[in-house]
Amino acid sequence: MGDVVSTHLDERRRQIITAHTGKVLTEFRKVYEQQYAVALFNSVRFEIEGGGNVQTQLLHRKDPLQDKSIFSGDLFQYLEENKKWRNRFIYVADSYNISVYDSRLAYERGLNPRGIINCAGYKALTSMDEYMDLLNSCISDPKAKPESSPFLKCASSFLLILWHPYARHRYFSVRTEKEQKKWLAVFQDCVRHANNGLSEENKVHTPAFTDSLRLYRQAQGHYGTWDMMCGDPARILANLVMETLYPELRTQIGPRLKGKLQQRQRNWMLISDAVYRQVLTQTRMQHEVLIQDCEVERPRLDAALRTDMDQIVSSKEHVTARMRALVLARAEQVLKSNVQPYITSILEALMEPVSQGFSEVREVLFRELVEISKNTVNDGGKEALGKHMDKVSMLAFHPVKMKSCYEKMEQLSLEGLQQRFEVSSTSVFIQRAQILMREQMDNAVYTFEQLLHQNMEEQSGEELLKTIHRCQDRVLKKYDYDSSTVRKKFFREALLQIIIPYMLKQLHPVYAPELPQFKELIFEDFSHFILVENIFEEVILQSVTKDIMMAVKEAAIQRRHNLYRDSIALGNSDPNLYLLEKNSIDWASQYGGEGGGGGDDRVRRRRQIVSLIQVEGMAPVPYGSCLEVPGVEEIPEENELQTGEDLPEEPVINNDLHKQAIISVASKSLEEPGSPDDVQQIRQLINPVLEVVLPLSPGNDPVLTSGILPLEEGEEIEGITTVEEMIPKDSAIASAIQELENAVQESECNVDSDMEPSQVSAESSPRHHDDSGFQSPTNEHREEEDPQPITAELKGEDEPVDPKLVMVMLEPEDKVSERVSQAQTIEDLEYNI
Repeated sequence: MGDVVSTHLDERRRQIITAHTGKVLTEFRKVYEQQYAVALFNSVRFEIEGGGNVQTQLLHRKDPLQDKSIFSGDLFQYLEENKKWRNRFIYVADSYNISVYDSRLAYERGLNPRGIINCAGYKALTSMDEYMDLLNSCISDPKAKPESSPFLKCASSFLLILWHPYARHRYFSVRTEKEQKKWLAVFQDCVRHANNGLSEENKVHTPAFTDSLRLYRQAQGHYGTWDMMCGDPARILANLVMETLYPELRTQIGPRLKGKLQQRQRNWMLISDAVYRQVLTQTRMQHEVLIQDCEVERPRLDAALRTDMDQIVSSKEHVTARMRALVLARAEQVLKSNVQPYITSILEALMEPVSQGFSEVREVLFRELVEISKNTVNDGGKEALGKHMDKVSMLAFHPVKMKSCYEKMEQLSLEGLQQRFEVSSTSVFIQRAQILMREQMDNAVYTFEQLLHQNMEEQSGEELLKTIHRCQDRVLKKYDYDSSTVRKKFFREALLQIIIPYMLKQLHPVYAPELPQFKELIFEDFSHFILVENIFEEVILQSVTKDIMMAVKEAAIQRRHNLYRDSIALGNSDPNLYLLEKNSIDWASQYGGEGGGGGDDRVRRRRQIVSLIQVEGMAPVPYGSCLEVPGVEEIPEENELQTGEDLPEEPVINNDLHKQAIISVASKSLEEPGSPDDVQQIRQLINPVLEVVLPLSPGNDPVLTSGILPLEEGEEIEGITTVEEMIPKDSAIASAIQELENAVQESECNVDSDMEPSQVSAESSPRHHDDSGFQSPTNEHREEEDPQPITAELKGEDEPVDPKLVMVMLEPEDKVSERVSQAQTIEDLEYNI
C-alpha cells in the first residue's frame, strides 16, 4: 500500500501540491486581511454603541462537560495495513475526538493512543451498500465487472464506517445490533460536534474567517452553503484547497491506477489521504502565521478606529445610501418575481421537522422529570433524588437518549427548492438545528437543577415532591418561550442562507463593473474599514430582511408550530432566577448520588455520560467486543466504569497478606496426560477452586482485594479463613503449583504480539484491570460451568493424591526458610486434557 502512495506521489508531484496550496492560501490571505479590519470595526462599533439579544428565560451552563467523558468501550477495527480485524479500546473525551488504544490497559496506563480521529467532515454509516455508493462517486468504471466478493471480510454483520471525502476511511465492527445503535449515536454526535462551526465567542477572527471564505468562494463562482465548512480553520482551509486540487489529481492519477475496481478505489483512498494530510499540515502552519500577523496589526487598527469612529460611520452610511439608490430597484424586482413566491414554501419545509424536533426535546425532558418524581416517591429521601439528578444533569449530552430528537430533523427535505436556489446540501441546516436542540435541553436541565437545589433544603416527603413539580412546570414554561425564540432565529438565518446567495448570484455580475466607482467616495484613511463588496452585500441583505421577518412573524401569529410572539414575554420576566449562583451542582457528593467524587483527583477517572454496553444472553468471545469485562467474582469492579448503579467502595490492598496466603488445590485425574495446543485449551482445562486461608494478625482484620491473588482464568475464591496453625514441613506442592502458574502466564503473553502485555507496570494502580484480551470475559450472563480438574502425576506415587488431603500452607518467611531443606520436591507436574 505504501508503494502505491510513493509511486504516484513522488517528489515532483508533492512540490506541485505544495505550490497549489500556497497559491490558494496567498489569495485567501489577501481577503482575510481586509475582512479582519472590517470585523474589528464592527466589533468596536458594537462595543461603543451597545445592543444585544432578547433576554433568555433559561440559564446557560458555562462548562457542561467539565470532568466528563462521553463514552468508552471495545470494538473491532479493520487494519488496512495487514487486512485484519483487531480488538481496540475506544475513548471519547469531552472534546468529541475518538482516541483509539490497543487495549483498556494501555489507556489506563496513560500510554499515547494508537490514533486520534477528528470527525470533522466525516459521515457515520452502517450500510455497506451506502458506503459503496459514496466510494463509486469518487472512482467508478462502467466497464468493470461487478465483483462478487465483498469489499471487506467483515468480522460481523454490524458495521460502523466513518467516511470522509478526502481523508482515510475508518472501519469498525460490533457483535450485536444494540451495540451498533449505541456506537452509531456516539459517532454521529462526534461528527455533529466537529461540524458545528467556529466559536462565536471570538467576535473578530470568526466573522473575519467566515466572510473571507464566503467572498473567496464567490469569486470562484461558488455561491450558497458549503457542507465542508466544518472543523477548525486549518481543516476548513484544507477542504478549500482540496475542492480544486482533488478533481485535478483524480484526473491525472486515476487512469494510471492498476488492478480491479475495488483495488483501485482502495489505492486512491490511500493517495487522497496522503495528499490531504500534506495539505492540512501546510494550511495549519500558514493559518497560524496569518493570525499572528493580524494580531500584531490589531493595536494600530484599534487606536485608529476609536479615534475616528464617528467619521468612519458617517462615511459608510453615505456610501451605503448611494449604493442603495443604484441597486435597490433591481433587487426588489428580482426579489418579487423569483424569491417572494417561494419564501412560504421554504419556511414550511423548515418548520415541520424543526418544530417536531424541539417538541421531542420537550417530551424527553418531561419524561425524565416525571421519572425523577416517581423514583423520589418510591425510594424516598434526598439520596435517591441526588442519584437520579446526577444522571439527568448530563441528559443533553447523552447521544442515545437524544437520538429520537435528532432523528426528527433528519426528515428535512427541500426538494425542488434546493435546485432552484442551488443549496448544495441540507446537512448544514440539519446539524445546526440539532446543536440548538442540545443547547436548549442543557439549558432546561441546568435551570431545573438550580431551581430545585435552591428550594429543596430542609424538605422531605410531600413537600419535596411538590417542590419538584413546581420546578418542573416552571422550567417547561421557560423552555416553551426560549425554544420559540431560538426556532424563529433559526428560520430567519436559514432563509437568509438560502436566499442571499441566490440574490447575489443574480445581481453581482450586473453591478460588478460599477462597484469600483464607490471607492472614490471613501477616504484613504478609512479604506481599511469600509469595503465596497461588504456594503453591496449589506444592501442586498436589507432588501430581503423585511420579507423574511414578515414571513416568520405570520407563522408565529398562526401558532401552527407552537411559536410565540416575542412581545408576550418580557426580557427580565424572572429576575430572581438570575440571582442564583449558576454553579454546577455535584449531586453525587452532596446527596449521595453515584459517580461522585472522593479520592485523589489524579487517579479518579472522568465520569462517563453514556452507560456501558451490556448484552444479555450472549456469551463473551476471546479478546472481547463492546462487552465491558467485569472484575473477578466477589471482587468489586471499579466504580468509575459504571454509570447506572451504585457500587461498593473497593478496599485497600495489603501486600503483606500475599506472602502469607495458604492455598489448597483440588485436583483429580480424568484422562491421560497431554500437552495443550493453545491458550484457550489451557483456560478450559484449568478452573480450580481456591480456598484462601489467611493467618490472623493481632488487631488487624484480613482484607481481600483484586490485587491479593494472581488469579487465572476461571478461578474462583471460595472462602476466606483465618487460622493460627503452623505450616507443615511438606510444602513441595506449592513450588510445583507456582511453576504451573508461571508456565500458563508465559503462554498467554505469547498469544498475540499485536496486543498489549498483560503485566501491569509498577506505576499502574492495582485497581486497574487488563482489557487487552488476556483477561477473562464477562461472567455476568454466562451459565455456570463445572470446574475442570487438574491431574498431577507425582513421582514415586502409584495413585493420585486425594484433593481433601492436599493442603499447602505458608508460614512467616523466617520459619519457612528453616524448613526448606526438609521439604520434599515434585519433579514433574503435567496437564491432562
